[in-house]
Amino acid sequence: HGAATRQPASVVRAADVAEGSDDSDVQIRKAMEAMTSFSNRYVKVSNTKYCKEPSVPAVVIRGLAEHKVTLGAPLCPCRNYVDKAAEAKAGYWNCPCVPMRERKECHCMLFLTEDNGFAGDSTEMTMEEVDKHT
Repeated sequence: HGAATRQPASVVRAADVAEGSDDSDVQIRKAMEAMTSFSNRYVKVSNTKYCKEPSVPAVVIRGLAEHKVTLGAPLCPCRNYVDKAAEAKAGYWNCPCVPMRERKECHCMLFLTEDNGFAGDSTEMTMEEVDKHT
């Protein structure tokens, strides 16, 4: 018997998210809360800052949350992929991605080093800010 590939129960089909079903709305909301909390913790432990334009981290956090729901992992939403599911499973581009963990290089501009001209003073995003900008 061939082993069937099973997706985690928490994964929602992208079509359900696009249609805005109530169940996917609740899951996206929970994932956005989780990714906002994660980002607020990680910005502190990585000694980085959010972009001075708050829409940047807000949009990235939402994209991470949507991928967490649809793919089961917070795949970087700022890159193009041939196969998102395979990339999420591989883990290299799951947030925080390998370049961020190894060299503090965040392609999304979610986590910025202080010497980055776009870095602001903020190390905290609220759900209200994420909602306002997405």
